[in-house]
Amino acid sequence: MTSLESSLDPIIARYRGDPTALLQILRDAQEELDWISPATEILVAEALKIPLARVRSVTQFYAHLFSENRGKYRILFSDNITDRMAGSLALMEHMLKRLKLERGKTSADGLVSVDFTSCTGMSDQGPALLVNNLPITRMTPRRVDEICDLIRVEAPLAEWPESYFQVENNIRRADMLLGSAYKPGEALHAAIALGPLGMIAEMKKSNLRGRGGAGFTTAIKWETCRGAPGEKRFVICNADEGEPGTFKDRVLLQSFASQVFEGMTIAALVTGARQGFLYLRGEYSYLRAPLEATLAEMRRENLLGPKIGGVEDFDFDITIHLGAGAYVCGEETALIESLEGKPGRPRIRPPFPATSGYLGFPTVVNNVETLCKATEIALVGGAAYAGQGTKQSTGTKILSVSGDCERPGVYEYPFGIRIAQVLEDCGAREPGAVQIGGAAGNCLTPAEFGRRISFEDQPTAGAMMVFGSHRDPVETARNFAHFFEHESCGFCTPCRVGTALVAGMIDKIAAGQGALYELMDLQRLHNILRVSSHCGLGQTAMLGLHDMMQKFKPAFERRLIAKDFEPGFDLDAALARARELVGRDDAAAHFGAEI
Repeated sequence: MTSLESSLDPIIARYRGDPTALLQILRDAQEELDWISPATEILVAEALKIPLARVRSVTQFYAHLFSENRGKYRILFSDNITDRMAGSLALMEHMLKRLKLERGKTSADGLVSVDFTSCTGMSDQGPALLVNNLPITRMTPRRVDEICDLIRVEAPLAEWPESYFQVENNIRRADMLLGSAYKPGEALHAAIALGPLGMIAEMKKSNLRGRGGAGFTTAIKWETCRGAPGEKRFVICNADEGEPGTFKDRVLLQSFASQVFEGMTIAALVTGARQGFLYLRGEYSYLRAPLEATLAEMRRENLLGPKIGGVEDFDFDITIHLGAGAYVCGEETALIESLEGKPGRPRIRPPFPATSGYLGFPTVVNNVETLCKATEIALVGGAAYAGQGTKQSTGTKILSVSGDCERPGVYEYPFGIRIAQVLEDCGAREPGAVQIGGAAGNCLTPAEFGRRISFEDQPTAGAMMVFGSHRDPVETARNFAHFFEHESCGFCTPCRVGTALVAGMIDKIAAGQGALYELMDLQRLHNILRVSSHCGLGQTAMLGLHDMMQKFKPAFERRLIAKDFEPGFDLDAALARARELVGRDDAAAHFGAEI
C-alpha cells in the first residue's frame, strides 16, 4: 500500500465509500494532504467506483478545493466590500511583502499561499481571513506580522494563540428568538403533543414565511412534502450563508444550535422524514465540532435518533455536510446537487424539492432562522406568533448590520421596523446609502430610510451594509460585479459571459476610461441577465449595481470621458515593445499614423 492510499483509505471508510459523500471525502483528503493531486483524484474515483471526470468536476467547481499545491498554510483574505472599507487590501499587501509572495502564488518552498476569497461571514468583525478554513477576525498590521512569524517557523495551527480564532456573536438587540429563555426539548415535546396535523395547523395560523429571502410560506412547503408520493423524505437546513454582509445564521449556529436542530426535528415530525442534513458553509467549518457535540447531546436526551420522545415510529437523525466555497449552493437545488456529491449547479424547476429533492425524494429545505422560528410557533402557538410584526410579515427578523456604523452586529426586530431606526440603533453617522439584502439586494438612499423591513415593503434575507456619505458607489459596484463574476457557476451563457462583461465595464469606468456607451450597455446587460439566466444568481447579479447606477448617477458620470465610446485597450502602447525590438520609433511606427 502506498502512503497516499494509507492516507485516503481511512477517509473513504469514514464515509462508507458512498459517492454522495464525494465532496466530504475531497475536503478531508485536502486537510490531510494539503491539496487534491491528480493521483488523489484517481484513487478516489477507483474507491468510489465513479468516473474520474466526476471527481475532477467537483474539485474544479468548489473554490476551496485546490488542484494545485497551495502550501501548508492556505491564507484567504475576505474580499467583501466591508472588509475593504476596514483596510483589508493594505493588510494583504503587507502580508505579501513580509512573506515575499505574489498573490495567488505558492512560495517556492511550498509552505504558504495568500489570495482572496468571497465574504467569510465575519463582516461584523473584519477585516477577516481564513487560514486552512479557520477564521481569524479583526486583522491588524501587528497581527499580520505575528502570523508571518508563525508561518516562518512552521508552527502548527493548534499552537497559534487561541485569541486569533475567537468569533464574537455581537448580539446588539434581542427579541423573540435571541432573547428567549429557550429550554432544549421543550418545543419538540410541544410539537409532539400537537401531533403532525396539529403542528401544521399552527404553522398555517402563524403565516411563517421563509427567512432565506424568497419568503415562501413554510406551512405550504411542509404540507406539500408530507403529501408527496415517495418511499423516503428528507429535511435539509440550508446553512450556506454566502450572501455578502450576512452573518446572522453564524450566530444562531454558534449559540442556538439545539434550537436549529429542534426545528429540523419538528419539520421531520410533520413531514415523516427520517434523515436530515445541515449543509454548513465551508467558511463555518470551525463550528462543526461544537455542532456535532450538540447533536450527540440531543441523542442522549432522546431528542434525536429512534423513538424520539418515546413516540413509536418517530425516528430521525441529522448529518452535517460541509460546503467548500460556492455561493451558488445557497440556492436550494444547487445545495441538493452538492449534497449528492456533484458540482452545485441549480436544477431546472419544476419539479420543486418538496416533491422531488434529495435523491429524487420529497425534501424540505429551510434556512437556519426559519427552523428556529418553527420552535417558537410550537411553544406559543400560531395565533400568538402572528401577533408580532405585520399581517404579511409575521414575527421578528434578524438583521446582520455591518459597514460604517459604531455597533456592527446582529439586531432582531419585529417586522415593520423602519430602516432609519436600525441606523440610529447601530450608530450610523451620516449614512449615504444602505445595501439591503447583500450584493444581490437593493441600494437605498437617505430619502428611502423611512421604508420598513417587511415582505410588503423592503424584503431581505438579513444583510444590511451601511455606507457613509464619503464612500464611492463606483468602488462598491465594482466589488459586487467581481463577486458575481467569480461566483457564477458557468452553466448558462448569459450569466457566465454577462457577469464577466459587467465586471470589465465597471473596471473601465473606475479607471476613467468609460463613456456613456458603457452605462447604456450595462443597462442592456442587466435586462439580459434578469430574464435569461438559468437561476437566481444571474437574475439578480446586477440588482444592487443597477440601483447604484440609477441612484448615484453623478458618481458614475464623473468617472466618464466626454466621448460616446473609448476603447479600454491602448493598442499603440501595446506596440511599444515591438518598436523597441525593431529599433523604430518614427511616426509611421505608431498606431494611427497616416500612411
